[in-house]
Amino acid sequence: MTIGWVSAGHAGARGRGLYSGRVTRIVSGKAGSLTLKVPDAGTRPTSDRVREALFSALEARGYLEDAHVLDLFAGSGALGLESMSRGAASAVLVERAASAARVCTQNARALKAALKGPCDVRVAQRGALPFVQDGDETYDLVFIDPPYDLPEADLTALLDALPPRLMEDALVLVERSTRSPEPVWPARLERTASKKYGETMIWWAEPVRAE
Repeated sequence: MTIGWVSAGHAGARGRGLYSGRVTRIVSGKAGSLTLKVPDAGTRPTSDRVREALFSALEARGYLEDAHVLDLFAGSGALGLESMSRGAASAVLVERAASAARVCTQNARALKAALKGPCDVRVAQRGALPFVQDGDETYDLVFIDPPYDLPEADLTALLDALPPRLMEDALVLVERSTRSPEPVWPARLERTASKKYGETMIWWAEPVRAE
């Protein structure tokens, strides 16, 4: 596992050649319009249009300010980094693929430079399930944006392992294709909403509060 705090600096030669001209951007916040690089294969970035609608809803409900964010299957890191631009306190970008993890690191450095201040972002090169199972940090906001072809059983296992890593008032967002079934929610996690954006479905869930 590679895990480390991101600091500003040059990404180095090993970061070259990872892209095929694909970019996305920070939609809004302190780093609004910042261009982000996207891995050239194996990832499916959430579109700017979907992120704009989703983050507007999150801001309106007060989920972003000072939040500790976990971005699983991070890809370019756009969801976690968008959260930081809009006032989150920290973000952990979890990505198994080495090339995508390097892109996350480069994008986090670019965000730090744009914010001109503290930027508490970590990049963890590891699978989502092992990361969740092995750690003990807790989070206010969790993004789960796996490849659409991720087996449903794998998603179910991840959701089942997630509740111990959640703050009491946490929010979990799961992005899937509209052709995929609703995730199987564990007993300690309940769906509270869902929203369709074209071919994308986002499921909202929260921890079940103890009686």
